[in-house]
Amino acid sequence: MNNLVLFEEQQVRRVWHDEAWWFVIVDVVAVLTDSVDPSQYLKRIRQRDPQLNDVFKGGVQFVPPLALPFDTPGGRQKLKCWNIAGFLRLIQSIPSPKAEPFKRWLARVGYERLQEIENPELASRRMKEIYRQKGYSEAWIESRRDCAGAPACRGTGLTS
Repeated sequence: MNNLVLFEEQQVRRVWHDEAWWFVIVDVVAVLTDSVDPSQYLKRIRQRDPQLNDVFKGGVQFVPPLALPFDTPGGRQKLKCWNIAGFLRLIQSIPSPKAEPFKRWLARVGYERLQEIENPELASRRMKEIYRQKGYSEAWIESRRDCAGAPACRGTGLTS
């Protein structure tokens, strides 16, 4: 699996760990802030936001960052990485114009999720639309909806 992704035309290192992508924290901070010293930028954010600092230490409903091995110009080193949930929390603390689109997206998705809790039919409609956009047939979409979570559908590829 590719351990480099491009974001805003800058490289972000990543590694597949425990069935999820983990991204190098300073790489993401560099992309979102254009900081010349992302490590110092991150240190200042943590000092300014005590709740974020608590998240870095573990607990608080988030997996703490992990030191995962990467090949670097200086040899193999362990770099601090975080999963997607951790980054979504980190982004909320970054006061940068580049972080704003993510913050707006988080607000929109959060609002949609609250709507779905209030009216579960909305979640079903959104699911169908996503499958249509991915090119699935209406028959497949309906079988997926009818099969979700049903024991008889196990092994059919219709449940997650």
